[in-house]
Parts: sequence; C-alpha cells; structure tokens
Amino acid sequence: MSVSLQGKKGLVVGIANDRSIAYGCARAFRDAGADLAVTYLNDKARPYTEPLSTALEAALFLPCDVREDGQVEALFKAVRDRWGKLDFLLHSIAFAPRNDLHGRVADCSREGFDMAMNVSCHSFIRMARRAEPLMTDGGSLMTMSYYGAEKVVDRYNLMGPVKAALEASVRYLAVELAPKNIRVFALSPGPLKTRAASGIDRFDELMDQAAARAPNHALVTTEQVGNVSAFLASGAAQGMTGNVVYVDNGYNVMG
Repeated sequence: MSVSLQGKKGLVVGIANDRSIAYGCARAFRDAGADLAVTYLNDKARPYTEPLSTALEAALFLPCDVREDGQVEALFKAVRDRWGKLDFLLHSIAFAPRNDLHGRVADCSREGFDMAMNVSCHSFIRMARRAEPLMTDGGSLMTMSYYGAEKVVDRYNLMGPVKAALEASVRYLAVELAPKNIRVFALSPGPLKTRAASGIDRFDELMDQAAARAPNHALVTTEQVGNVSAFLASGAAQGMTGNVVYVDNGYNVMG
C-alpha cells in the first residue's frame, strides 16, 4: 500500500549527505507528495546538503545547530512564517565527543554526557515543544534510535544510555501530546554506514555482525527506513503512537 502526504508540510532535521538516513526519509516524504523544510548544520556542512535540498525542492533551507542559542527557535519561526502549520517532523541528529564515545560509560565526562544528551535527546524535546502549536490538525514527530538503547551493543557505549533516554522521552511525549492528535515515534534502524555512525569504534564489524544475525542476513537501506517514516507521517498510522518502530530486518527479535 502506498501512502499519500499530498498537501502535508514536513520538517527534516539531520541531513548530512546523500547517505544520511534523514535523506532517505526526506526522499520518501517528497515522493509521497509532501512539501519539505530542510536544515543544515553549519557553513561547513552546507555545500554537502544544499544540492540535496534543491533535489528535494525544499521550500525552506535553514541552519540548525542545536548547540547554538536561538537556532531552533529561528527555525520554527521560519516554518510558521512560511506555512503557518506543520504536519510532521523528522529529528535525525546525534552526537557525543569522540573520547567519551570510545571509552567506557563509567569513564565518560560530565561535559561529554551533557553534550550527548543535549544534542541527541533534549533537542527532540525542544523541537516537540516548538512543533506542538504548529500542528493544529495533529501530526507526527519522529526521531532515530538504535537497538543499543534496549540491549548492550559492544562499542555503542555512551550512546546506549542516551538513546534509552530518547526512547523514554518518546513515550512520555506521546502521552502528553495525544490530546492534540500528535503522534510520537522512535524509528530504530539496523546499522547503516552513515556519517554519524562512522564515529563508533570498529563500526564495520558491527555492521557485519548485524547482517550475520538478521534473519535474512542483510542490512536495511535508507530507502526502507524512509518508506516506514512516510507511513508513520501519514494518516495510515493514525492508530499508533509511542512506539519504537524497528526497521532492522528482524535483528531485534533474535536471541
């Protein structure tokens, strides 16, 4: 079954290049008929993201570094000024300082933990708060998690507790925003070779292990994740909220 997002307005945060999960999702949204606003991290990242924004025919292309005061607020003001509403949001950003990410959780610094939580988790809460008044007809909020939030995955380290907090936030936001018909989801793809994932130590080994363990012995693609995100953004998923939606070829069900 194909889904339609015709006439819907969506914000995609986290495209870094054409291999980004966020870009796979954005293409699925656009193919389903949605109008998009797209962000880029900073001037250094802009040359990699701007051609993708053009290919998506994005109505807005704006900076968003959640560590910079005022940028999240400016982004949502621009969305309000352009459209007056928002139907869905995809949050696909995460970060932890390299030393903290590569070390034991027991050894992570307070500063590193705070930054990882701010960028990877609290920024989604902040965006949910800003999106709420724009979702006058209800909507869908989506963020990206990983199986390491639920079970210990070797070398995922600090991001495990951070993603666990993100998944808990999804559940609480789902309950709080349900009276306004705003649905909240965490997508949990299997490992993909993205720029963000490249920061994880020996990530190629993790991908090999995931492919070996999945029932069909294959990794998912950004296109497959995108198709699920388009479904969640559509009315076809109206009966769902608060879910962690696995898109990992069944990896998570294996003992």
